[in-house]
Amino acid sequence: MSILIVDDSMVSRVFISDLLNEVGYTDLILCDSVEEAYLVIGFNEPDKTETDLDLILLDINLPGKSGIDACREFSAHEIFCDVPIIIISGSDFLEGLDSAFTAGAIDYITKPPSHTELLARVRSALRLKTEMNRRKAREEDLMVLNERLAEVNLELERLSVTDSLTGLANRRSFNEFLAREWLREQRNQQPFSVVMIDIDHFKKYNDHYGHLEGDVCLQKVSWALQGALCRAGDMLARYGGEEFIAILPHTHIQGATELAAAFHARVRELALPHCGSPVSSIVTISIGIASVIPSQNLSPSDVVAMADKALYQAKDSGRNQCVIAESSTCDDQTAS
Repeated sequence: MSILIVDDSMVSRVFISDLLNEVGYTDLILCDSVEEAYLVIGFNEPDKTETDLDLILLDINLPGKSGIDACREFSAHEIFCDVPIIIISGSDFLEGLDSAFTAGAIDYITKPPSHTELLARVRSALRLKTEMNRRKAREEDLMVLNERLAEVNLELERLSVTDSLTGLANRRSFNEFLAREWLREQRNQQPFSVVMIDIDHFKKYNDHYGHLEGDVCLQKVSWALQGALCRAGDMLARYGGEEFIAILPHTHIQGATELAAAFHARVRELALPHCGSPVSSIVTISIGIASVIPSQNLSPSDVVAMADKALYQAKDSGRNQCVIAESSTCDDQTAS
């Protein structure tokens, strides 16, 4: 227990320190003024972050800065504010105790203090400091736990909308985005496009290279497709298995077709060998596109079904190609 004793009377300082030493309080700091105490404990050091002081015994009547002023400054200090202060007062200065308590002192003793009174008040103050330290430690532990809980909750939220293998939006996130953007474009009567992508003969890829390499293939293809998206308002999601789907709000058929061409180019650039494919020696994709102006006669699932049907036609026609749904509209409006 570290105790600071500030008293301009050498007799008083020695008397108090001797009483405390007798009962085992040996870590004592003796100063004859507030100014000296501030220097010794580093009160005004800007880089100070903690103190090992457990108690301050402070004379109320000191030369220079008074004990009351020191109480006020200790109480306002970020590092020393939790250190309890016991005022040492002669009988002639008891009228200043109210001001000392208002300034932050918790107790007082009169000069000369009796052995019993001094130890009782010191022990009481040190018990208070110990409890304050425990409370502060509990609060810090709780803050750490709350921060960790917040991080875990953020991670859970991210996982709930993200495909764990590819890092793309998952089916749940896709459904929410589709419904929201469909309503927006329906209100604005702007074109809305869906692009569905399938890796050609992916089962044969897994059969030949194994499922671990198949996962790597899915990751690389998903990253290539994601790299082709240029607008923050578009979404690419893993639709299931080896299928991906892109939602393109405010995008006409020409824009969707250009993006599909970019998808094909990005996947070709990967040049992933596919010995089991009858289509090509490298991994390729098939694409179906649907583009409509949202209306009351259509639902979001309708346009997805249109893109899925176009994808089936692309696969049925030999794969490694893009097919536009027959009922898609070619709007002359330019989409951003």
